[in-house]
Amino acid sequence: MSFLTGRVRMLQSGSPPWASDAHLISNRPFRPGLIGQCANPGCCSGWLHLFRNRATPIFESGWTCSPECTEARVQWALRRELDGRGVAQEMYRHRIPLGLLMLEKGWITSRQLREALEAQRQAGSGKLGEWLIRQRATDEITVTRALGLQWSCPVLGTESCDPAALAPLVPRLFLDAFGALPLRVPAGKLLYLGFEQRLDLVLALAIGRMNGLRVESGIVRSSLFRPALARLLQESFPATQLAEAVSETAAAHLISRSIERDQPMDARIVRVHDLIWLRMWKIRENDSVPRAASVRDLICSIGAF
Repeated sequence: MSFLTGRVRMLQSGSPPWASDAHLISNRPFRPGLIGQCANPGCCSGWLHLFRNRATPIFESGWTCSPECTEARVQWALRRELDGRGVAQEMYRHRIPLGLLMLEKGWITSRQLREALEAQRQAGSGKLGEWLIRQRATDEITVTRALGLQWSCPVLGTESCDPAALAPLVPRLFLDAFGALPLRVPAGKLLYLGFEQRLDLVLALAIGRMNGLRVESGIVRSSLFRPALARLLQESFPATQLAEAVSETAAAHLISRSIERDQPMDARIVRVHDLIWLRMWKIRENDSVPRAASVRDLICSIGAF
């Protein structure tokens, strides 16, 4: 429950926007020639699945012939996601402290660094870069440049950022909680994702996997990042359901029930820190960025995970 308190509950949504016309998908004539074999390797129905009157759901590009097969595939996908914990952050575990980096570059003096550290210690809050700017030891552009060197990433601008078009890429909860800013998707293949102080590689990896995009993460100046994120959070996002499960088995059951209920044309799960993100597409579009009304998200926490 730790992560889903406070503002998270404020983001809970009701019924999916397409709940009223879900029967239009589930009642389509079944065409076994287009579906083929059940995607669950352990399916025991054999050729009998050809008589099942269902063309959906599709989970991770594979059709399942029954709720039991859907849950089996979800269980396998959950194990895959939980086994990958901690991998994305390993390469950035050891970083040069920002103050030492700026001192080495000659952008600040040792006296300015000591004074900023002392002011930070006495206040008990604030980033070192913010204190250096407050004490006029440097400016925001230099601090942002140093953060880019610290994280070995580019400094990104907010030019050509279209919040309304990019909002459906990610649940509002993640952008608000983790401080990420989708900036642009040139040619529909590469997403530029901005952060203010530090990169969140777990989130960046999840967004890229979910949307089939390569993600280039970078640092954005605070004076540009904060107003741009505030504008983005005012846009329309996909309907999102929040849920909790006491165990991995319970989570698989909950997620598979959502998939069976909505009968999506495609669905996928990825892990975002201690949460599991399920996205379901009512319509599979060619565009890399979906329309908010064509997808539905479920965000699930699992026990003490």
